[in-house]
Amino acid sequence: MNPEENQRWIELRHWRQFLAVAEELHFGRAAARLHMTQPPLTQAIAGLEQTLGASLFDRTRRRVALTPAGAALLPEVRELLARARALPPLARGAARGELGRIRLAFVSTAGFELLPRWVRAWREQAPGVHLELIEATSDVQAELLERGEIDAGLMLLASGSPSPGLAHWRVAVEPLVLALPEQHALAQGSRWTLAQVLAEPLVIFPRRIASSLHDAVFALYHAGGRAPQVAQEAIQMQTIVNLVSAGLGLAWVPQSVERFQRAGVVYRPAPGRGARRVPACETRLVWSTERVSPVLARFLDFVGASAERAQSDAC
Repeated sequence: MNPEENQRWIELRHWRQFLAVAEELHFGRAAARLHMTQPPLTQAIAGLEQTLGASLFDRTRRRVALTPAGAALLPEVRELLARARALPPLARGAARGELGRIRLAFVSTAGFELLPRWVRAWREQAPGVHLELIEATSDVQAELLERGEIDAGLMLLASGSPSPGLAHWRVAVEPLVLALPEQHALAQGSRWTLAQVLAEPLVIFPRRIASSLHDAVFALYHAGGRAPQVAQEAIQMQTIVNLVSAGLGLAWVPQSVERFQRAGVVYRPAPGRGARRVPACETRLVWSTERVSPVLARFLDFVGASAERAQSDAC
């Protein structure tokens, strides 16, 4: 076996022995530091030199000095041993969910209020965990979860609808409100009915990206004896609001979208008694029970506690 092949089998204790001699430059003191006698240490260093195919120390009766090869190895060995010492706490931290990475997907509406609050609190609580944020619609999140490419997702669904095949927590519930062009007649007056709203052109997201919420909106129109006049579809809520500002139609959006202030757009709650018929929407944290790592379990505990505090504050 040549020296290059031998290097892979050098144990950490041999590097510790080298470091002790290199720092003490005295075999007797190095042996005492290592709690061993000098002859075995001398033999161990000789064996290490033979394995490496290079002399590490110049030895005389009066002094011990590093050779160029030994001097070159010294900083590398210090770093190697420091990294080795860091491995046990790293493993313990990962097992406790204190270290690692969480890949969290989110719908755009979560980015208005919920997500920024969570990110700040999570960074304070778990500085050793990197939170990787991925904006994606609910349908894309379902695919990413199935492939194991994300750990959890924040989805938007109609209130009360199921989350097939996924564990979930409801983290926010909010009503749908109207986004109207600022100059629209319904935006100017206070006396108007839901029937008037249902007669207007609609800007909405495609069914594939949030089918339960899309169906709930359409059910509202059908219950009012109307077929929705879909003027335009758009994936992102910000885009929907921009299209409303252009006068393409009205839109039902989660109340949190009101934080997106777009010139030419106003937000209004559903009018009068008709408000009872307007569906609510939920933001849910979803994940696969088959892939719950320690760090994800800790994040789920964090989310659960955050949701409980939010509900307590709302009461």
